Amino acid sequence: MKAIIAEKMSVGMDIARVVGAADKKDGYCTGNGYMVTWAMGHLVALAMPGTYGYTKTTAEDLPMLPHPFRLVSRQVRTDKGMVTDLAAARQLKVIDSVLAQCDNIIVATDCAREGELIFRWIYSYLGYTKPFKRLWISSLTDEAIREGLANLREGKDYDSLYAAADCRAKADWLVGMNASRALAIVSGSANNSIGRVQTPTLAMICARFKENRGFVSAPYWQLHLTLEQRDRHRMFIHAEEFKEKETAEAAYKRITSGSVAAITKVERRKTFQQAPLLYDLTSLQKDCNIHYDLTADKTLSIAQTLYEKKLISYPRTGSRHIPGDVMRHIPTLLEKVAAMPEFKEYGQHFDLSGLNTRSVDDAKVADHHALIITGIVPEGLSEAESVVYGMIAGRMLESFSPPCEKDLLVMECTCEGMDFRSRSSSITKPGWRGVFARMEDKEKDEPERDHGTAEFAEGEAVPVMGHGLAQKKTLPKPLYTEATLLAAMETCGKNITDEQAKEAIRDLGIGTPATRAAIITTLIKRDYISRSGKSIIPTEKGMYIYEAVKGMRVADVELTGSWEKTLLQIEGHTLDAEAFMQSIRDYTCKATDEILRLDFPAMQEKVFTCPKCKTGKIILRSKMAKCDRDGCGLLVFRRVLNKELTDSHLEQLFSSGSTRLIKGFKGKKGVSFDAVITFDAEFNPVFSFPKAGNGKKK
Repeated sequence: MKAIIAEKMSVGMDIARVVGAADKKDGYCTGNGYMVTWAMGHLVALAMPGTYGYTKTTAEDLPMLPHPFRLVSRQVRTDKGMVTDLAAARQLKVIDSVLAQCDNIIVATDCAREGELIFRWIYSYLGYTKPFKRLWISSLTDEAIREGLANLREGKDYDSLYAAADCRAKADWLVGMNASRALAIVSGSANNSIGRVQTPTLAMICARFKENRGFVSAPYWQLHLTLEQRDRHRMFIHAEEFKEKETAEAAYKRITSGSVAAITKVERRKTFQQAPLLYDLTSLQKDCNIHYDLTADKTLSIAQTLYEKKLISYPRTGSRHIPGDVMRHIPTLLEKVAAMPEFKEYGQHFDLSGLNTRSVDDAKVADHHALIITGIVPEGLSEAESVVYGMIAGRMLESFSPPCEKDLLVMECTCEGMDFRSRSSSITKPGWRGVFARMEDKEKDEPERDHGTAEFAEGEAVPVMGHGLAQKKTLPKPLYTEATLLAAMETCGKNITDEQAKEAIRDLGIGTPATRAAIITTLIKRDYISRSGKSIIPTEKGMYIYEAVKGMRVADVELTGSWEKTLLQIEGHTLDAEAFMQSIRDYTCKATDEILRLDFPAMQEKVFTCPKCKTGKIILRSKMAKCDRDGCGLLVFRRVLNKELTDSHLEQLFSSGSTRLIKGFKGKKGVSFDAVITFDAEFNPVFSFPKAGNGKKK
């Protein structure tokens, strides 16, 4: 009997159908010589500090350096603390039973660092030592599953992938648990946390916010002149900007109604705007945020759903290339994309015989290739799913299309001893830009306003038709949006626009394509950052934490980025895992000591007049908010079902009587719902469902 373990039930059921395991049982399927079971994400986790005897948050217990770490069945947080997740415990028993009955084990969790960790921790926790094989596929089509099962790989080939995943998880535990407890001690509040990736990300957001808000704009002046040719004109810009008004006005006065410009240079040449590479997860998230205002987390969730519906390849990829063997399928897939209603017009002129192969490079594909569609016709997609699917399909058309061809015209002239320049381009063959025809794809040499179309000959003397002096001002770097924050995380915050340079240092980013969205979500849940329109800004609490730790190792973006590179070296067998862990233990000791030595003034507590008794004061605490007047009894716990109410939620509740709509509550049966929290007549917190339109409360 062969056992197959998938990461999710939906994937397990698909594999069971393909292998003929048609008999559905509780937690697994069996038949045709197979038993197919599944995890539910992370069924096993690293034990919390209490397991090692660290039951109190005291400086004497820090740093906590468990060795060895212990694994436990997944825990969930309740009002009584952390308890075993009963559903996880049940499924672990099922997996144990399945593995015990089988001689051969096939690992079919997601083919990436986290998927490997999910299986290995289950395997270790249950105490198995049997050898296993690996199903390594990039899509969930029946064809891909069958091909993968026919070409199983040795499980030991992925030992280094597991080592990197295990190190990452333990490093996050060491830094996060110790730094957060140290911060709780010096700040007097347990409702704060510090993390190996989240704190450098917060530091980037806060530093940009401070720079933007503290920016002092400086004026400058730009001189231009206009030359006429029959019924056409052309604007020329002075080669330098003037920083002093007096100098600018003096230059302006040098040009008179009788001034003549001498054309000193006319250069025409053909230029090419190369087609973009295929999407990896981060570039997909950036574009979905730019064009459709989808959050990174939402885009990842949709992409995962499309993957499980077998419509796209594995989404958590960091590669923007495909190998040569996948390229063989691309023409057939492109035919299907070109027939989609939104691309049909472009598809009528799309030439499959001369595809652009810029995205084809075996050397730049590691575990998973770039995102592509599978060719299965999508049915019944939601509006958001259709959008993300269309983005991936459209990017395939773009990537394999010819470059955009342009005619570039550069003209230079002198007038009254000053140099002026005109640079413009016109598209002759749109190439890939014809797929979406977006304004955002414009380059700088494509003027947004009319600078004229007149063309002059070198050596020609042209009377000046008019001239002007425009006052402008310097602008600050814009606040981060989710798209630009993802880009900054990808390159450790370096302001790099050159694609080749960005590619060269991409391994120095913080987080991974699969985890960056979760980091942003965590910062929002911690009430460290919030969204303001498309911008991401720090909250008062977030700025407070940043100011306290900004000079410390724990907020060092570059250091965290170097760790990500080190984890890749562990995956590539070029670095020993224990060497990395020792460096993390050393770092944890130093970072914890730094935080404990902080002179951390008490964080200003938010105080509200009690809405129930009208005289008492409500003070926001780490686990609850309570009226301080004896006999009032107004009490609101931060933990509501699976959600932790933020300071912002509680402020809204006590100041206006209700929170904004909070998404993603889960009831006892695991069903998700969105609701507002408000007060009933006795000032007990209750759910309200404004979208239903009937005002019912639960």
